[in-house]
Amino acid sequence: MTDRITTLDLNQGYAASGAERNKVLRNTYWLLALSLVPTVLGAWIGVATGITQSLGGGLGMILFLGGAFGFIYAIEKTKNSAMGVPVLLGFTFFMGLMLSRMIAMVLGFKNGPDLVMTAFGGTAGVFFVMASLSSVIKRDLSGMGKWLFVGALAIMVGGIINVFVGSTAGMLAISVAAIGVFSAYMLYDLKQIVDGGETNYISATLALYLDIINVFQSLLALLGIMGGERD
Repeated sequence: MTDRITTLDLNQGYAASGAERNKVLRNTYWLLALSLVPTVLGAWIGVATGITQSLGGGLGMILFLGGAFGFIYAIEKTKNSAMGVPVLLGFTFFMGLMLSRMIAMVLGFKNGPDLVMTAFGGTAGVFFVMASLSSVIKRDLSGMGKWLFVGALAIMVGGIINVFVGSTAGMLAISVAAIGVFSAYMLYDLKQIVDGGETNYISATLALYLDIINVFQSLLALLGIMGGERD
């Protein structure tokens, strides 16, 4: 009888653990979908007003890094409070605004709208593949974290240098590397949720949002460089 009770308690514990993981994953997906609304709004305002067109070179980089890291710090500080979601949505609006400069440049091409939609579709495809893989891969991927962090750091440093160098070849190389690294990061972050390593849906949403926005931006840059048609 004792063995039966112990087994029942263990099974209930596993069920509760599984239910909690599913809840975090479900809330993350909902918040991730919601976060795209301020992003699109910010990008639309930026393109329509041209407010970010003068933010090139070092000034734009300083503003972007300062704003992004400031928001990320604020999100981590408020992720367990009622302010967590509004702060996250404010960050996604800021990211859309910052992204508008590149979108406006791509829209300047004859086939600009097609390139933007292709980048969006490609990003959605990468996310779908990584979400599917995260649900079937049984291996623990937590060891990937440190290598992916090093890769992301190298891409960030390379991107900062290239802002001042202005090399098209460098931009191509950075974009290809970023697509690979942040696609892998997407799988890693999704697997963390599935395995119960991430239990806060706001932190989970932030991680996935950063993966998605980096893949989209890199795809857009790649398509603009290689496939942009001028009038």
